Amino acid sequence: MRHIGPLRFGALLTVIFSLFHTGTALARTLRVVAFGDSLSAGFMLPASASFPGQLESALRAKGRDVTVVNAGVSGDTASDGLARIDWSVPKGADLVIVEFGANDMLRWLDPAITRRALDQIITRLKARGASVLLAGMRSVSNLGETYRAEFESIYPALAKAHEVPLYPFFLEGIAEQPAFNLGDGIHPNQAGVAKIVAGILPSVEAALDQIQKTSAPSSSVGNR
Repeated sequence: MRHIGPLRFGALLTVIFSLFHTGTALARTLRVVAFGDSLSAGFMLPASASFPGQLESALRAKGRDVTVVNAGVSGDTASDGLARIDWSVPKGADLVIVEFGANDMLRWLDPAITRRALDQIITRLKARGASVLLAGMRSVSNLGETYRAEFESIYPALAKAHEVPLYPFFLEGIAEQPAFNLGDGIHPNQAGVAKIVAGILPSVEAALDQIQKTSAPSSSVGNR
């Protein structure tokens, strides 16, 4: 048996440890949190058909080791979300999908209030070390163009200011489409949620890839 000198043996152990450490770091289950109102909570839907439930299933079907936590509360405005952020978003969350604004808009709240609340939500989540994916919302047309422009500008402005990814419209493809909504014409049904998940999935995957890329330890063995 060929003798391995102490220096070469030490280098070999370093390589083995590096590979093992990298593999275990990347193998951990990532925690995604859907933090929002009834649109993400799954109003009138079973848990498996809700946005968090369908998103987790879609990610796992693509080989992603993730859990998706439902932190949605029906009726919440952005300010309501801010008030409960400490107990609603679990510590150690890797990615938080922030979905607020529909109730602010339907109540015709001043967009400045919504913007301040969302700004603080993103700030506090990032301070906790969580990545953020901001989901945008659009205004209904009967509130007028001035309100609509001011409200809809909130999301791209905050995404740019905080350097977080933006999914422009959470209800893309299902808004005002009866086949994808419950009888109230506002909340998505199971098919509508499936369409939302299909639309946002690439953005979620990109965010998860970035998390894994930045959290993976670099090799301690360099070229000599």
